[in-house]
Amino acid sequence: MKQVLSGNEAIARGAWEAGATFAVAYPGTPSTEILENVAKHYGDDVYAQWSPNEKAALEVGVGASVAGARTLVTMKHVGVNVAADPLFTAAYTGVGGGLVIVTADDPNLHSSQNEQDNRNYAKSSKIPMLEPTNSQEAKDFVRIAFELSEKYDTPVFLRTTTRISHSKSVVELGERTELEKVTQFERDSRKYTMLPAFARPKHPIIEEKLKKIAAEYSVSNGVNTIEMGDTKLGIVSSGIAYQYAKEAMPGASFLKIGLPYPTPVELVREFAGKVDELVVVEELDPFLEEAFIVAGIKVSHGKDFFPICGELSPVLISSKLGGDMNKAGAPKEGLPVRPPVLCPGCSHRGVFTILKKLKVFVTGDIGCYTLAALPPLEAMHTCLCMGGSITMAHGMSKVLPNPERNQDKVVAVIGDSTFFHSGVTGLIDMIYNDGNAVVVIQDNRITGMTGGQENPGSGHTLNGMESPEIDCVKLSVALGVSPENVRVVSAYNLKEIEEVMKEELAKPSPSVVITKDPCVLQYKVKDEPYKVDHEKCTGCKKCIGVGCIALSMVNEGEERFAEIDPNFCTGCSVCAQVCKFDAIVK
Repeated sequence: MKQVLSGNEAIARGAWEAGATFAVAYPGTPSTEILENVAKHYGDDVYAQWSPNEKAALEVGVGASVAGARTLVTMKHVGVNVAADPLFTAAYTGVGGGLVIVTADDPNLHSSQNEQDNRNYAKSSKIPMLEPTNSQEAKDFVRIAFELSEKYDTPVFLRTTTRISHSKSVVELGERTELEKVTQFERDSRKYTMLPAFARPKHPIIEEKLKKIAAEYSVSNGVNTIEMGDTKLGIVSSGIAYQYAKEAMPGASFLKIGLPYPTPVELVREFAGKVDELVVVEELDPFLEEAFIVAGIKVSHGKDFFPICGELSPVLISSKLGGDMNKAGAPKEGLPVRPPVLCPGCSHRGVFTILKKLKVFVTGDIGCYTLAALPPLEAMHTCLCMGGSITMAHGMSKVLPNPERNQDKVVAVIGDSTFFHSGVTGLIDMIYNDGNAVVVIQDNRITGMTGGQENPGSGHTLNGMESPEIDCVKLSVALGVSPENVRVVSAYNLKEIEEVMKEELAKPSPSVVITKDPCVLQYKVKDEPYKVDHEKCTGCKKCIGVGCIALSMVNEGEERFAEIDPNFCTGCSVCAQVCKFDAIVK
């Protein structure tokens, strides 16, 4: 049977077909839908869960693998940064059941704070990596990865990019392989306990494994494939870049590499001997190109032709290699860009409206609220990494010269899911080291930016089971924040937010302000919409400053007024509260 599947859907299917029984992740675009599809379609056979962060997810996955389960762990590229600590040591311990780690990279930063090439993680951690070029391979490579993992006693990476994760193609489905269930496992301290004496002998073994894997896959075998065409031009590529190159130069000879690490250099050497010119087409870093050069293989062109930043395209490749493709398919220049915006009625909007008014320095974090850095709010001044808002605020508060002035006061803003992910340790740091910043936890009871996934504070698991809701108030007090310095406010009451923020900013000790209102999109919050009384409206645009797409300015004759689209308005009242002329009413 055939179905049209996205790469993420295909990976979920591939894990099920391969007999996986355990899947774990922290949601992160472009990888999020993998676990959602596992839980939705294959939950009867595969246990699936969200973990608070990627480090915890990988550690849970390693535990399941040690116990004998074929285990899938998924995350976006920056999530591997968080999981790096257990990752590098997992290469030393090896696995019980197969362990496959999906890293979903994001060239061109469609939804990420940086652009990194995680093929480098495979090389650094000495973990083999497979890279599919379409949804069919995404499914098939999961099974190959599990088999490779168990054969060579190692975790295995499966690398995708945004285009592979989200684009769809036809997939031939298979049946599930039912593996014998593990009823008990042997204790093996020398294998799994990485004391220096046990770990030291593992490194040479890992190096030998990589040599054997490279030798095994230095053939054209369905993972790495030679496709001979015109021998004047030979293109070596992998992942989505292969699809672009194939579209741009269909008559050329190709070596499609599905195992970028350990790189099958002998197969490349064989291919290079059959073509006049060898060109490497790859997105981001010159990972393959450098491996070929180190192996003594002559590369005619690589990063001297193709950019190291952003995504490639068929038009770009064709233009560099003298192809026939014209620019008809290229993106049109001069089109207006639609920036991302907070949803109408978003519970984050009012907080940033007040923070902007107070002129405080705002250290931000990863979440929907990061959009507050954009016009017209422009009320967030840093965004580094998950949880970085609190620790950065602490560092800044220790060195700013005039803490009695608002512009030298620091407020950290973090969402509930990000706080559970990696903000708790930052708050401990601030309390332990006598900090004095204000931490705003915007608790909308969901993981919003990645599409509304459950988290430890939402009261439900990925599978829909009820679970305890972590109470941010009690947790903050338990960590050491004075009870009188932990305040709960409505995200929509601007007067209350302003009063509480002024009070907490005046204190010399750490404060936590929690805004508790649900995500309007996830919880479908809708109240009677507001409208503008044109007789009272002066056209001052103060309401436009809150950045809600339900609001616009319209002309009536020679006069200009604000207008509210009732189809967008959720009745949150933030615009009405900033209007000085009482022109916005129910």
